[in-house]
Amino acid sequence: MPMMPDTLPRILLVEDDPTSRTFLTAALRATPADVDAVDTLAAALALASSQTYSAWMIDARLPDGTGEELLSRLRERDADTPAIAHTAAHEATVLEALLVAGFVEALVKPMPTATVQAALRRVLGLAAQDAAISALPIVEELPLWDDDAAALALNGNRAHVNTLRDLFVQELAKSVYAISTASERGDLDSVRGDLHRLRASCGFVGAERLAAAVQALQQEPSSSTRLVALEGIAQDTLEHARVVPPSTQLPEAQSAAV
Repeated sequence: MPMMPDTLPRILLVEDDPTSRTFLTAALRATPADVDAVDTLAAALALASSQTYSAWMIDARLPDGTGEELLSRLRERDADTPAIAHTAAHEATVLEALLVAGFVEALVKPMPTATVQAALRRVLGLAAQDAAISALPIVEELPLWDDDAAALALNGNRAHVNTLRDLFVQELAKSVYAISTASERGDLDSVRGDLHRLRASCGFVGAERLAAAVQALQQEPSSSTRLVALEGIAQDTLEHARVVPPSTQLPEAQSAAV
């Protein structure tokens, strides 16, 4: 079984928007990595003065400066740490300017978890395919949501699917947190029980990719790499649900009640 490294890379994340900061922190931690997240240029400089980082991930616009300015000041102390920029701007000129300023990559928000993790792996010089994903019998082609399977599980009642998906999305983060904390305690019985319940829920709502990750972890509940993969796929599922709310994903059925 592939093992997690004894010492995770430590990343400095600079992002002033609370929602984006929470998402990026979760995505980076699931890569896996340790993350120090701050919301201003000043706070980033304070941390960087006392802590060595494997990479910096910096918002292009901050309340007290720009990403380019912060990178320039960080470079005065450290010429080698790779830096990733992220921005809501889509213009090619903006992205090119960030690269010219010294960022190795410039990501456009919003972006999926996989994009964040792939960028971090690249700048850290890691393999293009994350060991956690490649070790699993899961392919990227699996959809996050299988509408037909969900409808079939509920006798064709798509309105009922919508209702269950709303509940599923509301509880997913809590379910994955319970699995992760039980794993950290070494409580594999709790891990197995929580996985069993989550897999059943995935089947009812058609969360196909997440169900595959759950099944893989059930086969080897002590696997750190499979747990990391499940956490990342759960985050992707939640992010997709925020973009396309579950209650709008499926049209109501013309007939068939459960």
